[in-house]
Amino acid sequence: MRRLVLLAAIAAVLQGIGSATAQVYPARSITMIVPFAAGGITDTVARIVSDRMKTALGQAVVVENVTGAGGTIGLTRLFRSAPDGYTVAVGQWTSNVGSGAIYPLPFDLLNDFEPVSMLSIGPLWIMGSNGLPAKNLTELIGWLKENPDKASAGTVGAGSAAHMCFVYFQNMTTTRFKFVPYRGAAPALQDLVGGHIDLLCAEGGQTLSQYRAGSIRAFAVLTQNRWFAAPDVPTMEEAGVPGLQFPFWHGLWAPKGTPKEIIATLNAAVVEALADPSVRERYTDVGHEVAPRQQQTPEGLHAYHRAEIEKWWPIIKAANVKAQ
Repeated sequence: MRRLVLLAAIAAVLQGIGSATAQVYPARSITMIVPFAAGGITDTVARIVSDRMKTALGQAVVVENVTGAGGTIGLTRLFRSAPDGYTVAVGQWTSNVGSGAIYPLPFDLLNDFEPVSMLSIGPLWIMGSNGLPAKNLTELIGWLKENPDKASAGTVGAGSAAHMCFVYFQNMTTTRFKFVPYRGAAPALQDLVGGHIDLLCAEGGQTLSQYRAGSIRAFAVLTQNRWFAAPDVPTMEEAGVPGLQFPFWHGLWAPKGTPKEIIATLNAAVVEALADPSVRERYTDVGHEVAPRQQQTPEGLHAYHRAEIEKWWPIIKAANVKAQ
């Protein structure tokens, strides 16, 4: 009996410590892992939201870039972090969807992380060199069919969004062209402007200035609606290819086992940040919009994430895409 009483007392103390810990969270700065290089769109999305989250949390949120292997090195770091709320990670389609179909991962993308909230959504769009004879998407598809394997398209990493965009495009339009791999979007864009490659599918915000300057041609955006930053560019459906949508989204995750009350605190900080007009304006400046309110929840992010994996993994595997 004495032993049972002692065990009950210890359990009560431990429960009290856990509750107290949750109540004072966060007591120190939080590390936000970005699994891609500084200066890219994922880094920008993370820094905008982290800068505002510190106001709600009362602690600094420090961005740390942990790059490599399609974002999986950064996610591995998160997977191995303590589930105490002091390490989180921003991910996107390449790191949290595409990577799982081509890399042997030590974790399950859906079940080994705690979703916090979706953050932002931006467009991918198909761009072409000014030297191409096609002036619109219909003409481009016709020219590609008349000239199979003649055109070249830049890609940024096997299984990346930039790569799978064109794999999907080829499947939907029954066209064929060559892939030219690049180490990053910047050199691929430079070669597109210079006419060394014909096509590129990239995140809109990082290529908008070249389009506005007339250095490249934009054929269509891969979103349901036209992009506010370039309203003259049609959607794929308007351009004659229904069903080809590829929104480029970002979300926030914590390690598996992070207490629900800590997830709730992080989520509340994100929701507050995304409601701030200055955050919305900064996202707009880079061509993104804040995620819909129903997806700014752990459940909303998880459901969207699951749907993306169920859609894309069969496409990636059917294309036999392998890690480079």
